Amino acid sequence: MRVIGLMSGTSADGIDAVLAEIAEIDGRLQMRQLAATALPWPSDERAEIFCLFANQADSRALCRVNFQIGRRFAQAALAVIDAAGLSPADIDLIGSHGQTLWHEVVDGQVHSTLQIGEAAVIAEETGITTVADFRVADVAAGGQGAPLVSIFDWLLMRPDSGLGGWRALQNIGGIGNVTFLPPLEDSSAPPLAFDTGPGNALIDWAAVQMTGGAQTFDADSRLARQGTSSAELVQRWLQHPYFLRQPPKTTGRELFSAGLAGGWQAEATAAGLSPADFIATLTDFTAASIADAYARFAPAPIAQVVVAGGGARNPLLMERLAHQLNARLGQPVPVLAHADLPDAPGDGDSKEALTFALLAWLAIHGRPGNLPACTGAAGERVLGKITPGRNFGRLFGTDRGR
Repeated sequence: MRVIGLMSGTSADGIDAVLAEIAEIDGRLQMRQLAATALPWPSDERAEIFCLFANQADSRALCRVNFQIGRRFAQAALAVIDAAGLSPADIDLIGSHGQTLWHEVVDGQVHSTLQIGEAAVIAEETGITTVADFRVADVAAGGQGAPLVSIFDWLLMRPDSGLGGWRALQNIGGIGNVTFLPPLEDSSAPPLAFDTGPGNALIDWAAVQMTGGAQTFDADSRLARQGTSSAELVQRWLQHPYFLRQPPKTTGRELFSAGLAGGWQAEATAAGLSPADFIATLTDFTAASIADAYARFAPAPIAQVVVAGGGARNPLLMERLAHQLNARLGQPVPVLAHADLPDAPGDGDSKEALTFALLAWLAIHGRPGNLPACTGAAGERVLGKITPGRNFGRLFGTDRGR
């Protein structure tokens, strides 16, 4: 089955679209990436998304942007079809995460979550049946609604015995999340997944501030390498209550917000740090928060860390992550990029989009898309809402004489 996955993350820098072939052969799930592309958000639409993040827009704007994001997601789906040299008639299904606007967490419990990007628009403009709104079923069942990538990790990324221990799969998008996976031969140990805290979100904010908006992220760590990290501030910021909370847990821009970043910037300035020192400190802090999460909550010794997401392209962040893991775990741990694994589906940039292709496939096969051990839900649930496209009858075998 050919399935498209669509994703726009917490950083809201663009839509990742991937086309995958998914099949189950001899009881084993297999996924092969056929094509991938990224569609950057136009600056005015990205600004509207950030206004919605900050509660600076009204319900009319929310309604309008929901449809406009759906149109952009449809364009991304058509673009990846074109990149594969195929037509929409060749595609069976689309899985769309949408754009998260709000993830309401109170005392560690998720009360509600909202992702927009109207699935009916995607299905109409592509003609392809679309599955979307994946988080809400898990939240309704008492779960965190994330990290949903843990099902991808569990089904496709477990290590074999040759690794010598557990594998940690770390995504560093706007927010960071990890899945701890036992080896395949361990049939009793469950996985564990949770959000480790900020990924690129605070670094991106600091890059915008430092460059007056000329840069939206720290390309190749050039800004951070101009400064020196403050170990004192890193340790102070690690006392934030989120890092001490037991998993399962999730977070987002609601907590690690521009307001928090501005407060920390003022704290850094008062301590004599330059703007470059501040972004260097945030980079080190992000790495330290990930390593600290492993030291606190990893269920077994970690033999390997595999990083995906935009943070994997930040060389200083990767260097500091290796350093912080060594310091906090008491031993060096190999840190690889997702693309370095020869048997990994796709690459580090497409992994989250591939997850939503997989979740759509699971949904139409009536299979659960969550892992209660990771999200804290009351049980396994089929995730996603199905919006029929013009291929709906063919997809479900209900065409009668057409």
